Amino acid sequence: MTERLEPDELRQRVMPVAPAPVPHAGPPPKRLAFAAAHTDLAARARARLIARYGDVPADDAEVIVALGGDGFMLETLHQILGRPIAVFGMNCGSVGFLMNAFGEDDLPGRIARAQEAVLYPLRMHAETAHGVGHEALALNEVSLLRQLRQAAKLRVTVDGKVRLPELICDGILISTPAGSTAYNLSAHGPIVPLSADLLPLTPLSPFRPRRWRGALLPSTAHVLFEVLEADKRPVAAVADFTEVRDVISVAVREDRTRSATVLFDPDQALSERIIAEQFTV
Repeated sequence: MTERLEPDELRQRVMPVAPAPVPHAGPPPKRLAFAAAHTDLAARARARLIARYGDVPADDAEVIVALGGDGFMLETLHQILGRPIAVFGMNCGSVGFLMNAFGEDDLPGRIARAQEAVLYPLRMHAETAHGVGHEALALNEVSLLRQLRQAAKLRVTVDGKVRLPELICDGILISTPAGSTAYNLSAHGPIVPLSADLLPLTPLSPFRPRRWRGALLPSTAHVLFEVLEADKRPVAAVADFTEVRDVISVAVREDRTRSATVLFDPDQALSERIIAEQFTV
């Protein structure tokens, strides 16, 4: 006789159950620093939390609690890049993809139970037409964007090999896995899990080659963008909050010497959010 299995039992036999994520270890933190975006909502939340849990300078804190939206979280993460401190965000903004739900109760306990996500930035080195070099880090993406009405012309080289001799487009971006759900997703680029060690390379409104939709590069890749006809078709480069105009070349690579640690409630880990985003319709 054939054994009849219910759907849940069948799924468990066919697909092994993934191990539960390891929570952030350690006792509840005693030294919290509260940072708030420049909004009334975030400022009022900060005042209430300080009255309840106290506040220490960021340099003396075990954890920084960021109150705001995703933009403010990015600002906070840039400030702590390379420092041995974690950030626990609570949403006082709109989307809040990088934030936890706001709540005032048992905050040290929530932080002690949280899961860690370690983010590595992209390092951009941009050279301008005036012979000036600029360095910047990006936790979301590095993008090249046309400055005027005409499309940009770019040459794309990966690890010393020219992959696209000429790309005519509005621009191009390379994103981190964490940033793959931001501008990259809006440009129809692929969402990449945190553990994939891949960097999405996504064109913005490509005209030639018309059918090219981007690539997935290993996280070790060194990418060089060269601007063709820069005088006629000027291009700006943007690394998160840093914009450099009139660039002629932009080199991008992942920088594993710097990192930022973000804490998430156990049922809302960043890796799970990235996977779930792929099934959002």
